[in-house]
Amino acid sequence: MGRNLLKTEQAITFVKHTFSKKLTETLNLIPISSPLVVLDGTGINDDLNGTERPVSFPIKSLNEQRAVVVHSLAKWKRVRLRDLEIEENEGIITDMRALRPDEDYSPIHSIYVDQWDWEKRIAAESRTYSYLKTTVEMIYRALYETELEVAVRYPEKTAILPAEIKFIHSEELLALYPDFTPKERENAIAKAYGAVFIYGIGGALSNGFPHDGRAADYDDWSTDNEEGYKGLNGDILVWNPIINAAFELSSMGIRVNKSALQYQLEIRNSLERASLSFHKMLLSDQLPESIGGGIGQSRVCMFMLKKSHIGEVQVSIWNDEHRKLLADKNINLL
Repeated sequence: MGRNLLKTEQAITFVKHTFSKKLTETLNLIPISSPLVVLDGTGINDDLNGTERPVSFPIKSLNEQRAVVVHSLAKWKRVRLRDLEIEENEGIITDMRALRPDEDYSPIHSIYVDQWDWEKRIAAESRTYSYLKTTVEMIYRALYETELEVAVRYPEKTAILPAEIKFIHSEELLALYPDFTPKERENAIAKAYGAVFIYGIGGALSNGFPHDGRAADYDDWSTDNEEGYKGLNGDILVWNPIINAAFELSSMGIRVNKSALQYQLEIRNSLERASLSFHKMLLSDQLPESIGGGIGQSRVCMFMLKKSHIGEVQVSIWNDEHRKLLADKNINLL
């Protein structure tokens, strides 16, 4: 078993190196360093759906001021664009490591999260659906080409991604499958097309519910776009036949500007967050316009290497009973 695990580790390195190189070149990104923790109370940590609890601890040398382990770097990256004086159509990318202790365990979830977190400075006039669509197509092309290279190096890992990715707004998806839950809708559309970008995620749809949750202060899910829908964000999903389900590889979007932030805080009854450091910077025009997102490193490796459990491509915490249950199915966790 040890040699097989070693081969898996080598394959993981190949996938990560191949995709990150393609992504960096395609989007014109500069690799930078990133934090594991940020100070609490600044508004810089990603709030995800607004309910998840971060790992928190006091710092002795800062008079017990509390810090939090990042969930992701959605807002930190935007501040960094400013600090590094990144120019328009240039961006940054970093290896993000995070802890999400409220994550429910599943074959595709653990409490440890590793992402390629990227952010790109854009002009105000680029805050459009067409710009979002072009960026998604560039990311998908990097995924598509990576899978082809993996299949050449490891012939048993057959490439299955379609050459093109399907785009659909969450309201259109609801109209197609009105009696399905959001996850059932994702499964249906991903299986039909192989790869799909569902955009406009976070705001309420015609049934009164959002397709999925989004915090109010990073992605813009409320602005009207040129397609006649609301939202300039979304998720890249592929059909994963190994687990027989839609498989999210990336959440991304054009970030809120001042008006979108104010509106989204208001409808989420979170106006008190306007007093936090990040939000004050944005509301006083101190931060650049940007687009960005996270691409799951373990998720990409799991898909490319045709693994059935995320623990096969990352080291996390699992109980002994779970490990034994999976080992009996010849699924060996790292």
